[in-house]
Amino acid sequence: MERRIGVVGILVEDRQHAAGKINSILSEYAEIIVGRMGIPYREKNLSVIALIVDGTTDEIGAMTGKLGSIRGVQVKSALVSRK
Repeated sequence: MERRIGVVGILVEDRQHAAGKINSILSEYAEIIVGRMGIPYREKNLSVIALIVDGTTDEIGAMTGKLGSIRGVQVKSALVSRK
């Protein structure tokens, strides 16, 4: 299956509730995560996580689907084909 590289943006509205679940999922998919940056946006009571990923569409989709199913978490991704 073709691999893709891209960026996944995660917006966390309820950090106390979601942090453990998010970290568990990210650990599960560590093999496709190239880099991770997390920024607390205290003024808006939000946290933002940016991931650089390299994996198949199925792998990335499974990870983003699990993350998006957590209450208070929104996920968007932008992927390109890798040659």
